[in-house]
Amino acid sequence: MKNFIQVLMIIGISPLTMAQSSGIRTYCNPLDLDYQYNFEQLNEGISYRSGADPVIIHHKNEYFLFGTIAQGWWHSRDLTNWRHVIPDKWPLRGVVAPAALSVRDTLYLLPSTYDRLPVFFTTVPETGYLEYFNRLMPFMPETSGPWDPAFFHDPDTDAWYLYYGSSNLYPIYGIKIDHQRRFAYDGLPKGLIQLHPDQHGWERFGPDHRSSIDPFIEGAWMTKYEGKYYLQYGAPGTEYNVYANGTYVGDDPMGPFVYAPYNPVSYKPGGFMTGVGHGNTFQDTYGNYWNTGTSWVAVNWNFERRIVMFPAGFDRDGQMFANTRFGDFPHFIPTEKWTDKDALFTGWMLLSYHKPVTVSSAQDTFKVQHVTDENPRTYWVAETHMPDQWLIIDLLEIYDVRALQVNFTDYQSNIYSSDSTVFTQFRLFGSADGEEWILLTDLTGEKRDRPNAYIELPQSMNARYIRYNHVYVASPNLAISDIRIFGHGYGLPPQTPAKFKAQRDRDPRNVFITWEEVRGAVGYNILWGIARDKLYQTYQIFGDRGNSLELRALTVGQDYYFAIEAFNENGVSEASDIVYIP
Repeated sequence: MKNFIQVLMIIGISPLTMAQSSGIRTYCNPLDLDYQYNFEQLNEGISYRSGADPVIIHHKNEYFLFGTIAQGWWHSRDLTNWRHVIPDKWPLRGVVAPAALSVRDTLYLLPSTYDRLPVFFTTVPETGYLEYFNRLMPFMPETSGPWDPAFFHDPDTDAWYLYYGSSNLYPIYGIKIDHQRRFAYDGLPKGLIQLHPDQHGWERFGPDHRSSIDPFIEGAWMTKYEGKYYLQYGAPGTEYNVYANGTYVGDDPMGPFVYAPYNPVSYKPGGFMTGVGHGNTFQDTYGNYWNTGTSWVAVNWNFERRIVMFPAGFDRDGQMFANTRFGDFPHFIPTEKWTDKDALFTGWMLLSYHKPVTVSSAQDTFKVQHVTDENPRTYWVAETHMPDQWLIIDLLEIYDVRALQVNFTDYQSNIYSSDSTVFTQFRLFGSADGEEWILLTDLTGEKRDRPNAYIELPQSMNARYIRYNHVYVASPNLAISDIRIFGHGYGLPPQTPAKFKAQRDRDPRNVFITWEEVRGAVGYNILWGIARDKLYQTYQIFGDRGNSLELRALTVGQDYYFAIEAFNENGVSEASDIVYIP
């Protein structure tokens, strides 16, 4: 086997290998970006990549992604391939949670700040060229800020607004701004919305909403749809699995606003990438809506995060939603306007969950089983980071493999800023018998950092074994949290779970859910919402973690409907009968 692999490495690319550029039809969360190293904990010796607080702007039929401490931004023409852009001028080393907006031919950019910082503009953001629109944004009258700002331009009135706030004490504020006077403030800021965790279960802080700490409201964003104004916000805090986006709705950009009964809009407390708060909503070239957010990693630091993106939209009643069902499985990038909220899901199932792994070496107690446990906070560390390191995943039977994702971890890293030495290189092989291997992808020619590298195969392959051959990482350690393998099995999907029950607690913010375990199920999706035809919310739970769930995200006084589906390597069951709880 070793000799055969060496031959493949010499002769180069097999028929199954192609460059990860043109031809990619899908993406997988977290987004495959060269996340920049974060220097904020340099004085404490903590090194990690991070991405958070995303704003994706559709500008001149292309896309620009801004975020926290990104050392610039990313540019894409297709929502799959992202190129990092370093601006020609930047106000501070670490821009946090910037506001960005495209109006007509101009893109505006405001860093998040408590101090006076400039507003930039550009008509060519793909080049990195910026000009000053306002060299010193004034201090916000009567409040501090603008922290976590968001611009909004009303296309029907040509009026401009700024929303801001990040606090567990103060609300989200709004203020009208004057474009003709370089965004001078027009009047005084107005408190618009704030949290009510005593009424809204999902606004409670902590893992699964179990902390008594006062929650945070932040990450404002405004979307206008059919004459209504949807003021969105992130809560209850970025540190845990329940970070989510909600919305209030009004008839005027400055309110009053009414809490949407279907909140949270975007919510993903289960699965591989958990937490989806503090993002934005945008439309692509075809008019499809998307909702972005911040997912929680927290290996080296509690604010170690990644960026995610989900199909979103508004239903016939004006209800806003983001579809996080199978939200970290591969999805198609649309080439037209979709009408079915699930149309972008490829149907490629997770093949690797808890499958056996063998490795070339391992440090200390960093078990190889972590590579397939769907948990970004556990990981395998090799004895060295040299190119002789490898790992093999045994899927236990032959599957139709379509895509893979390799997720690296910054274990004891010593890097605090990205430069030309920071890139990721490896090869992936597939085999039906563990003896003869086919090269699936070869990234040895790349000079881009890909801590969450997503590889869509140009054609599917029947394989039981997947092999990772290491080549290079800049970190002093080779550490991998998860290698995720997607495709199809040749068996039957699981049965629909029986005896599905949902019982509301005496605290009406909580509901206790139980079902009968399904043999062979990899996991389950709890589907829920405020009407039988509005089950827009999903809580994913893996099959080895029990057959019950306490969901603590309900709104007092709101009726709900629940269903469940099971999934395995072969597909998804039919959903159960819907259970209503008043």
